[in-house]
Amino acid sequence: MTGPFFFTVFGEPGTKRPDHDEIFYSGWQSPSNIAIVKYWGKKEDQLPVNPSLSMTLNLAVTRTSLTAVCDEIRPGLVAVNGDHDHPFIPKMQGLLNRLVSEIPCLGLLSFQAETSNTFPHSTGIASSASGISAFALCLLDIACNIMKVELPPDEWRQAVSIVSRLGSGSACRSVFGGFAVWGTSPLLPGSSDEFAVSVNSRVHPAFTSLHDAILVVSAKQKEMPSTKGHQSMNTHPFLPGRILQANRNLGDVLHALSVNDFEQLCQVAENEALSLHALIMSANPPVILMQPATLEIIRRVREARKSGLPLFFTLDAGANVHILYPAEAAPEVEKFIREELSGFCENGRVIFDSCGAGPVRLTANEAIFPG
Repeated sequence: MTGPFFFTVFGEPGTKRPDHDEIFYSGWQSPSNIAIVKYWGKKEDQLPVNPSLSMTLNLAVTRTSLTAVCDEIRPGLVAVNGDHDHPFIPKMQGLLNRLVSEIPCLGLLSFQAETSNTFPHSTGIASSASGISAFALCLLDIACNIMKVELPPDEWRQAVSIVSRLGSGSACRSVFGGFAVWGTSPLLPGSSDEFAVSVNSRVHPAFTSLHDAILVVSAKQKEMPSTKGHQSMNTHPFLPGRILQANRNLGDVLHALSVNDFEQLCQVAENEALSLHALIMSANPPVILMQPATLEIIRRVREARKSGLPLFFTLDAGANVHILYPAEAAPEVEKFIREELSGFCENGRVIFDSCGAGPVRLTANEAIFPG
């Protein structure tokens, strides 16, 4: 698991303990990401069955602050947003439990979290990626403070990516700005199932400003949690073919990104999106997450591209649609979205976003969005 890495970083368990009268604080903003090559299906310990590639977003983010005091009688995450029974607590506490076995000093603390999103959670916009990575950043930040450890940037990102993965697979990619790959691939020396790696050095500058408009078809919680969807792949008859497809598509996307081949990126990204939903619909039990508005948006995007508009769609495991397009085409594409597509969105909601730089440390007065 994570033991050797964290033993090297934090030293022998129990060597340092938090002071009883000290208050520990950390605040981080972490972004969602949109996968172009999809992660769907996992092995034990949150390891992926196939590699994935994503683009980190800029404005679709979670802000989380964590306050901790030494309390060996009542350790753990005691409240989220002042609620002792908040629905986020089980998943966040599960990650904390995993980390305590590696960094025991965290098991002596009582935590309270404040967290908020700029976008609806549990709707297929990778809220677990931004939420869990923000929580992991706070936890490791506090652990480093207690243990008096200062990690170089590369080691810090790798450590946070490992911890984020344990809570939510896609969260390990949100630690990196730009484009990241998670999963071992012979195409990428240094790639790993344990953590994500940046591939920005392979990306043509034209793609570093790629825009992403998130069309919120439905802000309701999706019918099938991603965890169940991943589990359904364990017995899926198409799993072997999916693994081959994802690895082939990863190579094609890396090539498209490196040589600025927008057309190839369009073709592969849309193939990945529709393949993901085909797997969901053909699982046992089958689930249909797309809505009529989703399909109409897809149809109109394809027609617009035939007419010369540079854009393509992708989907996560939900009804909402991501439309990606070059920065220089933003005025024209966004006019099309507002006039032709926003009417298919819940309350006309569209989140206009773009490729982002990754997590940001927050001061105390920045931690939560107003309202």
